[in-house]
Amino acid sequence: MEFLVTVILSILRKNPHGKTENNRHAKRFWKKYKPALSFSNTVLFLALLFLFIPLFVIIFYSFNGSKSAKFDGFSFVWYEELLFNSGRLWMSLMYSAIVAVVSALLATILGSLAAIGISWYKFFGRNYIQSISFLPMVLPEVIMGVSLLIFLSGIQMNLGLTTIIIAHTTFCLPFVYLMVSARVDEFDYSIIEASHDLGANEKQTLFLVIIPAIMPGILSGFMMSITISIEDFVITSLVNGNVETLPIYVYNMIRHGVSPVINALSFVLILMICLMAICLRKGLKAFAAGH
Repeated sequence: MEFLVTVILSILRKNPHGKTENNRHAKRFWKKYKPALSFSNTVLFLALLFLFIPLFVIIFYSFNGSKSAKFDGFSFVWYEELLFNSGRLWMSLMYSAIVAVVSALLATILGSLAAIGISWYKFFGRNYIQSISFLPMVLPEVIMGVSLLIFLSGIQMNLGLTTIIIAHTTFCLPFVYLMVSARVDEFDYSIIEASHDLGANEKQTLFLVIIPAIMPGILSGFMMSITISIEDFVITSLVNGNVETLPIYVYNMIRHGVSPVINALSFVLILMICLMAICLRKGLKAFAAGH
């Protein structure tokens, strides 16, 4: 485990500015003279095709007028069903959104502070804490879910929305810590010394200097936490009680046959995610330009 953690951190801590001039020239030469159709380009194209064909199939069949696999005509009937006759589905989506946002916020706050503390402060057990913090990333989800269920049952906590948030915060935390740690390792500590020389205390330095400088890593960890939380099924199914999140609702639905309403919902979520990605990309560019 310690070896795996060491390898991951060594990859993340590589300094992109440490490239030699020869490397940069070689990279420019390869970009200029590499063939348009190569083995790597072909593999990339096939991989992208394999990933995106199912999405296009879902979008196509969301406009199918019937439930069968045969396309019987262009129709918006399943979007109408989604909007007006899918109360349970929207409720499950609301639960998933609440869990994702709350657990991502908690994981981002705790993971960011942990990354700052572990990277810059020395204390007893620091290396062991740094190593075991990656356990939720490498352990199977079934083991994580069962261990959390045993723990929550041991403290006699009723299963429900709160326990789902606790579970999601637990397995999202290492991802935030990893991303923020990579950003903290590139941070210039002389900036902190300059802030202290100018009279800033620890709190002012944290909120006015450190956090703005590592904000891209914090936002990346937050967005990844939301993504991981929304799509999780195994751990959620073990600690959910009677709360039905979107993956659990979809699982319960497909046991009785797949409804085209799910195709319509998938297309709506794809559009929302693409719009969010575009807005975040432009926002992060503007943020980086301003700093």
